[in-house]
Amino acid sequence: MYLLHIGNKNYSSWSLRPWVLMRTLDIPFEERLTPFPTGPSFNLYRQFSPNGRVPCLVDDGWAVWDSLSIVEYLAERHQGVWPADAKARAWARSAAAEMHSSFTALRNDCPMSCGVRVELAPMSDALKHDIFRMGDLWNDGLARFGGPFLAGDRFSAIDAFFAPVAFRAQSYGLAFEGAAAAYPKRLLDLPAMREWYAAGLAEISREPGHEAEVAAAGIIVDDFRATA
Repeated sequence: MYLLHIGNKNYSSWSLRPWVLMRTLDIPFEERLTPFPTGPSFNLYRQFSPNGRVPCLVDDGWAVWDSLSIVEYLAERHQGVWPADAKARAWARSAAAEMHSSFTALRNDCPMSCGVRVELAPMSDALKHDIFRMGDLWNDGLARFGGPFLAGDRFSAIDAFFAPVAFRAQSYGLAFEGAAAAYPKRLLDLPAMREWYAAGLAEISREPGHEAEVAAAGIIVDDFRATA
C-alpha cells in the first residue's frame, strides 16, 4: 500500500492535493502526518522525503516527491486521475501546471489556514490579478467541458490542484465571477474535503511562521480550531 507523508492539515496546501485525490478516487493509502516544527523543517522531513518537504509518496520503499510528480505517478497506475478525453486531459494538465507554478500573490497574501476566517487587508493589484485569472480559468473549464468539475462530470487531478484554493476562498472571503462563484463550495462539499477540514480543526499544533503569515494577511475575525 502507498504511504503518503503530509504536513498539518490546517496549513499544508501542497499535502492536500494528492491526499484529496487519492481519497476521492478510492486509491488506498496509509497517511503519515508529521507536523511542521518550529523553525526549519528540512532536516525533519529529509528523513523520508528527498527534498525535505511534504507531500511525499512512498511506494514499496520508493519515494516520489512534489505534488505534481505524485499525481503523474498515480496516473500511470490508476484510471481516472486525469480525464479520459485527450483534449480535456491536455487542458487539465495545462491548468494544473499553471496552478503549480503561478498565483504567487494568492499563495503569499492568503496562506492556507483552514480553521480561521480573516478580513483581508486591502488587496494588492497582484492578488486582484490572480483572483481574476483563476476565475477566468475556472469559467473556461466549466464552459468547455460542462461541469460540474473543471474538466467534466468527474473529479480529477485538476480539481485536486485547486482544492486548497477552496479553503482559501472560505477563510478569506474570496469571490469569483460567473459559474466559478459556486466552484469552491462544490469542492468544500466533497466528503474527502469535509474529512480534511474536520481533522484540520481538531489539530492543536501551531507553527509560529504559518501563524504569523495568516496574522499579516488581515484581521482574524474567527478561529474555529481546537485549543490544547
